[in-house]
Amino acid sequence: MKPIQKSSKLANVLYDVRGPIVDAARQMEDEGQKIIKLNIGNLAPFGFEPPEEIVEDMVRNLPNSAGYSDSKGIFAARKAVMHYTQQQGVQGVTLDDIYIGNGASDLIITATTALLNEGDELLVPAPDYPLWTAATSLAGGKPVHYICDENNGWMPDLDDIRSKISPRTKGIVVINPNNPTGALYSNELLLGIIDIAREHGLIIMADEVYDKVLYDGVRHTAMASLSTDVLTLTFNSLSKAYRACGYRAGWMYISGDKTVARDYIEGLNMLANIKLGSNVPGQWAVQTALGGYQSIKDLVKEGGRLRRQRDLAYELISKIPGVTCVKPQAALYMFPRLDPAVYPINDDREFFLEVLKATRVMLVQGSGFNFPDNQHFRIVFLPQEDDLREAINRLAKFLEGYRKRHAVANAATAAAA
Repeated sequence: MKPIQKSSKLANVLYDVRGPIVDAARQMEDEGQKIIKLNIGNLAPFGFEPPEEIVEDMVRNLPNSAGYSDSKGIFAARKAVMHYTQQQGVQGVTLDDIYIGNGASDLIITATTALLNEGDELLVPAPDYPLWTAATSLAGGKPVHYICDENNGWMPDLDDIRSKISPRTKGIVVINPNNPTGALYSNELLLGIIDIAREHGLIIMADEVYDKVLYDGVRHTAMASLSTDVLTLTFNSLSKAYRACGYRAGWMYISGDKTVARDYIEGLNMLANIKLGSNVPGQWAVQTALGGYQSIKDLVKEGGRLRRQRDLAYELISKIPGVTCVKPQAALYMFPRLDPAVYPINDDREFFLEVLKATRVMLVQGSGFNFPDNQHFRIVFLPQEDDLREAINRLAKFLEGYRKRHAVANAATAAAA
């Protein structure tokens, strides 16, 4: 037989959060080595458990979960999301505007597939959560990355967004709070993006999965609450704030002027019908989660576990010579920079593969988040404080050796000149 090739649609798909470095780590684990994983926001392996009442509600309803649900999701889950939008100040969201999916990622793929024709463009932040770029490419579209400015706390650059709009642009993706940087956007900035979308007739896709994972008393504003005319799709899930990644329960709702999007909404409904509905057991947890005690607040407040681990990771990484980092205000991540004058790196994937082999610490390079400057990487601060301290100390020792090797090489080059 001739070789069977993967689809050409996968040519521009990248998901290094679970990529080659993870494959190398798995092989090392098979050989008996213990890896400290700072690569993925999967909370359960680090002892973060979902609220007990969510587990109980899902278990109690298992006997009612054997059949397909409505293609958009069970009534109780969608009604809970509707009430949540009202609490956030979002106007005009009805039950028909809400879709439950197998996590937010499932709905991101649905939304981009229904929107994009071959060659259509979607504005995506850089750095981004790489599923957005992958989903755009899989839908036949072209991801166009707009810059988030590290020197301005990783805020999106409005002028850069404007400069990248073309006749093929269909929408703007906004990830707030941001993965991978941990940035939280101001209302002024969000209104600026809304103005651009309004001017050019673009849809907004607002990824707000970390809207409750907030530090230092900051507050998140739902982007959909800031306009009633701009068509906005908002994505969220149980995965992070409720520590239930494996339940695969997320939601998407449509707000703004839906009259201009009847055909698009018909496409969303078609795809929901084709899927036959999402995982039913996980859907039973949505109402209890959104309506119950918000235990995430205990984790992010001063003295809470996530707050302590964020502070520790930031303190330790900032002490390493030649490493700088914007302190995250939200989410589970930080996105440090390696000074290229101190750490010359030609291929950041190869560099962090070397880090893994030398330190048994798994990180994701910046190019894995479509930020290919060979200077950045993402840290997940979910491990317990002892493991977090050990991992960053190992990284610091590796970087010390790397600095010395390149200082010697630079000195030899200078002497030869």
